[in-house]
Amino acid sequence: MSAVTPQLDGLVVRLYIQPKASRDQIIGLHGDEIKVAITAPPVDGQANAHLIKFIAKQFKVAKSNVIIEKRRTRAAQAIAHPQPATDP
Repeated sequence: MSAVTPQLDGLVVRLYIQPKASRDQIIGLHGDEIKVAITAPPVDGQANAHLIKFIAKQFKVAKSNVIIEKRRTRAAQAIAHPQPATDP
């Protein structure tokens, strides 16, 4: 499976999330996912909200166009990214 899968309504980007990092950044590939470090802790949805904001900024789209599709484990998530303006 690929880390990025194009669909008719945008992209699905498979992410491996590292919460409580020193800074927000895209680290690189982690198996078949893209590793993303974010500063927010995984408490009360803070990491998810921060991740949506970070991904929206990277793809230059509105936060409402970034959707957390599902959670497989505490650290790995799949993100749906409808109608991307540009690739990061």
